[in-house]
Amino acid sequence: MIRFEPRSGISPIRSAGLRALAVVAALALAAIPLGVAGAPIFPAYAAMLQGAAGTVFALTETLTRATPLIFTGLAAAIAFRARLYNIGAEGQLYFGALATVAVGSGAIGGPPALLLPLVLLAAAAAGAALMLGPTFLKGRFGVDEVVTTLLLNFVVLLFVQMMLEGPFKDPMGGGWPQSEPVLPEAALPPLIERMRLHAGLPIGLALCVLAHILMSRTVLGLRIRAVGENAAAAAYAGIRVLPTLLIVGAMSGAVAGLAGASEVAGLKGNLTADLSRGFGYAGIVVAMIAGLQPLAVVPAAILIAGVFVGADTMSRTYGVSSYIADLIVALALICVLVAGLFVRFKVRWERA
Repeated sequence: MIRFEPRSGISPIRSAGLRALAVVAALALAAIPLGVAGAPIFPAYAAMLQGAAGTVFALTETLTRATPLIFTGLAAAIAFRARLYNIGAEGQLYFGALATVAVGSGAIGGPPALLLPLVLLAAAAAGAALMLGPTFLKGRFGVDEVVTTLLLNFVVLLFVQMMLEGPFKDPMGGGWPQSEPVLPEAALPPLIERMRLHAGLPIGLALCVLAHILMSRTVLGLRIRAVGENAAAAAYAGIRVLPTLLIVGAMSGAVAGLAGASEVAGLKGNLTADLSRGFGYAGIVVAMIAGLQPLAVVPAAILIAGVFVGADTMSRTYGVSSYIADLIVALALICVLVAGLFVRFKVRWERA
């Protein structure tokens, strides 16, 4: 007979170690379909590593791919710490991107020197506004935020497509559904010349540091953690649960909205309906691998980005499907969830 007993204390080292083992287990499990596809296991993984970090160009591409994942992973981590399950980072990313184009293309106007800060502020405000509705419905009426935030993703994407076919359509785009490009004053500068890596990365890193300080060193962080542990007990202790949830929802949505600004103003230059490669959903995996710790979001995002970038090289070298990256990420999430079970509980074997 198997019995699970809660652990009295959870060591951060033990937690991090088990999550690292979970990622290794995911790679080991992914080796099975790789072998079935006829690819040599270790050379295939070596090709993945080479494609992700073997050259300066490969490393910058991995960091470029990791940048939106840092934003969306942090957005999920902040919300999940308060048990506010924001599944809508994908929609918030697109809404933030739409606000970026509205301000950054010069349609609204503004002094050129302030255009980039205004773009970032507009993107954050758009993402926050999109998250406030589901958060209020959860806190006031108990409406499941998983459903509302998930469905809003599709609503926002359809709205963006409508805007790209209408008021925001670039008249010089040759009929393609894309927005006008943002002005040079509204663009995030590149970090390395002739590389795609841009200033969105240090912004994401700074936000992770600020979120860590907020969660671990401030009264608001204590309230957020208390609401996440037990909302009823937090309310009994005098914490106003609904305002706390609204603050968390606004912060989470704002960070996800900045992911849209990062992709438009830093990488693409304009908005298209295929701006995101599922960054909002992948951010959930990043947050779970990071154990909802803001600082751990950065290596988790780089890991996931490296899998996606490196899988392309492995696919070209050995002829396996690049969708193996999606399989590895899915297995990593499952393994991390199982590892989380062993972090929180002891397993006791008893004779019936």
